[in-house]
Parts: sequence; C-alpha cells; structure tokens
Amino acid sequence: MEGIVIKSTGSWYQVIDTEGKVIECRIKGKFRIQGIKTTNPIAVGDVVNYELDKEAIGGMITAIKNRKNYIIRKSINLSKQAHIIASNLDQALLIVTIVNPRTSTGFIDRFLITAEAYQIPVIILFNKTDILSNDQLLEQKALMDMYQNIGYPCIAVSASNGNNLSSVKELLKDKKSLVSGHSGVGKSTLVNAIEPTLDLRTAEISVAHSKGMHTTTFAEMFPLTFGGFIIDTPGIKELGLFDIKKEELSRYFPEMREIMNDCQFNNCIHLNEPKCAVKNALINGDIYESRYDSYLSVLSSEEMNNKEFK
Repeated sequence: MEGIVIKSTGSWYQVIDTEGKVIECRIKGKFRIQGIKTTNPIAVGDVVNYELDKEAIGGMITAIKNRKNYIIRKSINLSKQAHIIASNLDQALLIVTIVNPRTSTGFIDRFLITAEAYQIPVIILFNKTDILSNDQLLEQKALMDMYQNIGYPCIAVSASNGNNLSSVKELLKDKKSLVSGHSGVGKSTLVNAIEPTLDLRTAEISVAHSKGMHTTTFAEMFPLTFGGFIIDTPGIKELGLFDIKKEELSRYFPEMREIMNDCQFNNCIHLNEPKCAVKNALINGDIYESRYDSYLSVLSSEEMNNKEFK
C-alpha cells in the first residue's frame, strides 16, 4: 500500500492513505538515502510503501519513493549530517518580520539559497504589517521591492487582522506548501487564520529577548479544506547550508546566475578576479549590496570551508 508521511517523531511516522485514513507506522530495517547523510531517514512529505500489521492497528514502512525535491538544513550539533525538513514540495512560504522579532536578510538569503539548490519556488510573506510604524512600512516596502525585482513574489500580510490572507489562500490551493521562518514570526498564527480548523498551538514573544518561543516540535503536514496540504515546521534559529560548493554558490543567486557566464573565468567566484561580470554589476547597481554581502558571508562561512564536511 502507498501513502504520504504527514508526521515524523523520529521513531513513529503518521502516514495518510489515498482515502484520507491515518496509519501509525514504524520503519522496517534501516533506511539510508543514497548520497545523503541525514539524521532522519524518512521526512514529512515522503511517499512510502507500507504493510499493515496482523491486527491492522498500525503499519510498517517498507520502501520510500524517489523524492522530486526536499528542503534540507545542516544539523547544528552534528556538522557532518543534515536534517531533511520536508520533501516533495510544490512551494515554500517563508514568513519574515521587520520587528518583533526582526528577520535578517542574511537568514532570508540562506533560505533562498537552499530552496534554489533543490528547485523549490519560494514566496516571501512579510507578516505583522499591522504593528509597523510608517518608517518600518517604508523599510518593508524596500525589502519587498528588492526581492520581487530578483524574482521572488512577496506579499505583506497580517495574521491578526487578516490582511491579504485571501491571496495566500489562493496560492496554497491544491498545492503542497511548506511554511517556515524564525520562531515568533507568526507561522502557526498565520496557518490558523488561513485554516481555523487546525487550531495549531501558538506562543507569545519573549519580551526579554524579543524572540519567539518554539511551539512546533516536529514538522507536520495538514490537509487543507479548500485543497492541498500545508506543512508547519519548527521555528528555525539558524539555517546551516549543506552540500553546496564554493564554485556553485553563485548559481543559487538568480541575479548572479543570469550574468555569471559573462565572467572571464569559468571558475570565477566573484571576489577579486579580473573582468568579473558579477562585480561589474555590483558596481553599476544592478546587484543589491545586501545580496552580495550575503554571498560573501556564506562564501566565508565554516560550511563552505570545511573540507571534512564536504
């Protein structure tokens, strides 16, 4: 029998069958996904084969189908391993906020790099617009303009007053969508506003640190009453990149990818090489400085320079 994994706790997996019935399953034997070292052999979104036990109260996962894509992050405490957040996605919704807490462009860009690497379209939702001052609204507009010019759709939303949630609903319809972002940006509140029947647990922002408190422990996929699935994920503090080489990094910046073939050298990494099309575009204002700064930050990061990790 075939089903889709909708929840993983590490030892037990919830699988939904073609008729919408949920079966509690375990893994048969040891799974290893070829070419990838992961802390979780099976992820939410995986299509699996399973067998029911004799009492038909549970099941045993016997095989996993090939993934069309997945979103992955390097395990923070296990530097040589990675954790697959979810697989077989149609799109990812990255929830960001200008304040309370503030999402850095560095984090946004790291998420976009990961999504680009695994060919997952991203829509950026700027949440909590209802609490922004006029200056903060202008700052948000500048960020939205930047990412939209690069090619990422952006929507200003408010989970509190419902601003633009109908547009988000339309984007989610009949698709398998991941929702991600820092703790405290309002992921669960936003999902509850879109699909009130889910009633996901939410928590207040920590006043002392202006940071979110974790409410989601494991990634979990929920069917939407208007069609499709939404995957709620634990809040991400840091997003370690996995299995991306220095010479490949610029491919995952769309604005760099468009012009990198015009560089004099095929292996140009856009630092100090002569006749670098990317550096020329930066000087001419055709590439945003914050994006190039993110590129440099990732290029010089530990995961880019750890040969043992690769």
